[in-house]
Amino acid sequence: MELKVNRLAFGLGAEVTGPDLREPLAEETVAAIRNAWLENLVLVFPGQELSMPQQVAFSARFGKLEIHPQKHYRHPEYPEIFEVSNRVINGKKSDSADAGRRWHSDGAFSLRPPTGSFLYCETRPPVGGDTWFTNMYMAFDALSDTMKQVVESLQVVNDLGSTIEMRLRDPVKVADHLKDNPPVVQPMVRVHAETGRKALYLNETVTRQVHGMTRAESEGLLRFLFAHSIRPEFTFRHRWHEGDLVLWDNRCTMHMAPADYDRSYIRHMRRTTLEGVPLGFVEQAA
Repeated sequence: MELKVNRLAFGLGAEVTGPDLREPLAEETVAAIRNAWLENLVLVFPGQELSMPQQVAFSARFGKLEIHPQKHYRHPEYPEIFEVSNRVINGKKSDSADAGRRWHSDGAFSLRPPTGSFLYCETRPPVGGDTWFTNMYMAFDALSDTMKQVVESLQVVNDLGSTIEMRLRDPVKVADHLKDNPPVVQPMVRVHAETGRKALYLNETVTRQVHGMTRAESEGLLRFLFAHSIRPEFTFRHRWHEGDLVLWDNRCTMHMAPADYDRSYIRHMRRTTLEGVPLGFVEQAA
């Protein structure tokens, strides 16, 4: 099987054509996809027609799949799948309808942040519903040598409870999520286990403050780093088509899904996630 990889942007992103992801793939094909993923950080597989079991099976070729940590949002038949949707169910809008509106890395609030995520587009609006990605290797590399020394010496507090999204959801479910996911302390610069490269690891969605500093002391540095991390030359904007499967590396990218579409149209996506390795520790209460 010929695997074609075409770059989509300067900062990151490539389109992969050739394989039918519904079929079992040879080990050498999986290895080639993995190499392309590590090189390009975000891979787009267009024109796939994947059932839930097929998406789970393909995703699992790249590692153990995570059972979604926010248990109220797991699919009832396929707990590896998290549905990001604005569908109305029993007269109520889905809690995930506004997920990902700010820049983030999936699961950065947990002690095992995911290695990577696969997002499949089942239904999209006629215009918009895009996803932005940014390259956090580039964000680190573009810092001055002095700033690199500063950020490499620091840790951040990533706190699910600080997110705007949590304030908008069912308070009973939110209390349950926060009980299972207390604030964690993680390095501000993460060394990628497979490439050895350094990437900034913080985001405006869950990073509350620099560990050991007050919020006021942290604010200026974090504000600079958040803005620096999404410089246009680091980014790629994916315009979805139904049947697209997108794979990204959570260890060295961030992404966000702006509210850039008419909400009267359905946007329904399915995410599977690769389980990560332990990172950081639980913040001790003051």
